Amino acid sequence: MDRCILNIEIQEFIHSNINSNMSSIVLKGTHFPDVDTKEIVEQIEAKKKCDNKLPTWFHTKNIYFPNKLNIEQTSSEITAAYKSNLIQGNSLIDITGGFGVDCYFFSKQFKHVIHCEIDENLSNIVNYNNKQLKVENVETQNTDGIAFVKQSEKSFDWIYADPSRRHENKGKVFFLNDCLPNIPENLDTIFAHTNNVMIKTSPLLDLSVGIKELKFVKTIHVIAVNNEVKELLWVLEKGFVGNITILTVNITKESTQHFNFLLEDEKKQESTYKRPLTYLYEPNAAILKAGAFNTVAQQLGVFKLQKHSHLYTSDTLIEFPGRRFIIQNVLPYNIKLIKKLEIHKANITTRNFVETVQQIRKRLAINEGGNLYLFFTTDNESNKIVIITSKNN
Repeated sequence: MDRCILNIEIQEFIHSNINSNMSSIVLKGTHFPDVDTKEIVEQIEAKKKCDNKLPTWFHTKNIYFPNKLNIEQTSSEITAAYKSNLIQGNSLIDITGGFGVDCYFFSKQFKHVIHCEIDENLSNIVNYNNKQLKVENVETQNTDGIAFVKQSEKSFDWIYADPSRRHENKGKVFFLNDCLPNIPENLDTIFAHTNNVMIKTSPLLDLSVGIKELKFVKTIHVIAVNNEVKELLWVLEKGFVGNITILTVNITKESTQHFNFLLEDEKKQESTYKRPLTYLYEPNAAILKAGAFNTVAQQLGVFKLQKHSHLYTSDTLIEFPGRRFIIQNVLPYNIKLIKKLEIHKANITTRNFVETVQQIRKRLAINEGGNLYLFFTTDNESNKIVIITSKNN
């Protein structure tokens, strides 16, 4: 951590050049004698990435930013706030502290938070930034989190981990056993110091794989922001035996959609299939990731078009955790027939279909956009169909 970067003139330069061309700055140089231009450019690039993702850090004066990779790997404020509202207590230890975003939000729910980070430079940055953010109840420890827990004689209300998905030898990985630290391998040690564990993982981790790798899984949160799944949260309770609850959330500027179900119920439920009726529903990304294909139909009283299409229909409009459409027409997938409609602009989605969106656009000469939404899918009689709809907000 180069404290010369905190010089008032350098900080003003960083702020005023947040939207400047970085290549131009590198070529011209900055002429600050105590700090290399490359370091200043790295600060600008890292800060710029925080504009939407971490507005608190972006708008707080004299924040010291780590490299861009640390910003990319950290939780966003939206997801960090979500997870912090799930738990509370006297003490929490984050064994994979990183840039400290999760700890910042946990500090609002816990009396004392310990931030463990093995990288000395990053640990120093977090310690400094916490003072700028006026956070007084987060203790920073420059150490390996697992080792710290092993050596501790204390118990904690919660232990939190966000294992790195970049393995030293294997590169980018997706199984928990390949992440660093190896949480499944160290669960016994962790549970010797707490009854409650929260783990953040990549959205690419298969739920069934994670359940096999871990133990005492009580709930799994599938978190999407603007219909893009950002992370999975695994809540473990020591000694828990029972049905796992899956909680899905899709957070947008307009609303927050929730849908919860029991994992075992999804395995037992069967959907009722029907041809497209008056309304069409497309589940949000969190529900699709969670695999709630049958329970969403059962709980909400809608019909599924086909087993693998994951589109739903009804004659009565309902609140639905996803997008809602009014069906205008349903046609067999016939190029000549569709071309006669003279649709030149539309939004196209495929579900369980033989062709990609790009192939369909090319064959039908349909540009992207407009007020029409075309769904190319397969019905329950294995017919390829196109459902012509308009959006219902």
